Amino acid sequence: MLILILGTGLYFSIKTGFFQIRKFPLAIKQTIFPALKEGRAEKNGKNLSQFQAMATALAASMGTGNIAGVATALVIGGPGAIFWMWVSAILGMMLVFCENVLGIYYRYKNKRSEWIGGPMVYIEKGLNMKWLGGLYAFFCLLASFGMGNLVQSNSISTALFSAFKIPEALSGGITALLAGIVIIGGLKKVGKAAEKVIPAVSVLYILGAIIAIVLNFKELPNAFKSIFSEAFGIMPAAGGISGALVKKAASVGVRRGIFSNEAGLGSSAIAHASAEAGGAVKQGLWGIFEVFVDTIICCTLTALVLLSSKVLEHRGELDGAPLVIAAFSKSFGGFAGVFISASLSLFAFATLIGWSFYGAKAAEYLFGPQKVIFYKIIFSMGIFIGAVLEIETVWKLSDIFNGLMALPNLVALLLLSKVVLKELRNFKG
Repeated sequence: MLILILGTGLYFSIKTGFFQIRKFPLAIKQTIFPALKEGRAEKNGKNLSQFQAMATALAASMGTGNIAGVATALVIGGPGAIFWMWVSAILGMMLVFCENVLGIYYRYKNKRSEWIGGPMVYIEKGLNMKWLGGLYAFFCLLASFGMGNLVQSNSISTALFSAFKIPEALSGGITALLAGIVIIGGLKKVGKAAEKVIPAVSVLYILGAIIAIVLNFKELPNAFKSIFSEAFGIMPAAGGISGALVKKAASVGVRRGIFSNEAGLGSSAIAHASAEAGGAVKQGLWGIFEVFVDTIICCTLTALVLLSSKVLEHRGELDGAPLVIAAFSKSFGGFAGVFISASLSLFAFATLIGWSFYGAKAAEYLFGPQKVIFYKIIFSMGIFIGAVLEIETVWKLSDIFNGLMALPNLVALLLLSKVVLKELRNFKG
């Protein structure tokens, strides 16, 4: 699966002359600046603005992977894993770009004048394979309950209990109530919640990470040296190169990178297809921006905090969020636990909202708009269940569901590559 995801990203990168790198300034110029200038306003009351679509997609992808996931990558794969996480992000930018282009190209409006799109739609309309589109939607539905619901609600309840001793059942009930109000409220409430929560928590976490890095700035040269040397298996102490070290760093880094930004799953296209877009390629540029913020910025900042604080010396004792808390404690003292727990909870809450949107669109595709309310109710109830569950099995199932989503989506991307390349040739930006 990793080879297929990276191979597809590399294929499109080569075919477009590494468009995501050459035209990155254009991606910024065409996306975030206009959105802020125009006040994030949507063109009508039925669909999302471009900024809301980006925030919804970012809400679904930014979560535990940006904090606890990075710590786990460093523990298992060493500092070199971060370099390979960057590689997966660069190729992932092109994957999400292509997904968004196809999402806009093949989307259609339902009877309520809402846009419907995403992999299930471009698989059906582009490949004339409705059964495969239905299979993708079914896998998306399963993934929304796994990674998008149970895992996130458990992360919230664990973080709140760790920092504030709030019982898991209580935090699960409150989270289910608050998320349920947003989710059952429909498309516009999801978009408005996402555009408020994600920028706020992202800025808060980024500022905190920058402060921690600045306070340990003397260790930054060593941090970057370890990232690049261990990425290629260079072992100064042993005076040689280790192939096993390269393999482990690359495998862990790529897996955690994909887990963080969801490139190849096609999920981002579901959100972006609901936007009042200015064109397929322009909406694709939002995908490049998303992956950059998610992995290149947030994951890198977490990694630098961990490396510059030297807490990896204790990686046999700590992992995940506790290791991140220990790193931030070097700068923030006892406040670090509260800061990381709050950040994790807010990121996870945003992910709940984002994935509920994906699941609702998949449910509408499979069962029709009248049945979506039942999905939303069950999803909201699942939040409480996830808060009190032992979560190890759910993590394993979630990985399987995510992989099942990727398979039909990557096949569609490759078979519809001519459409993406044609839209890119016709783009005047």
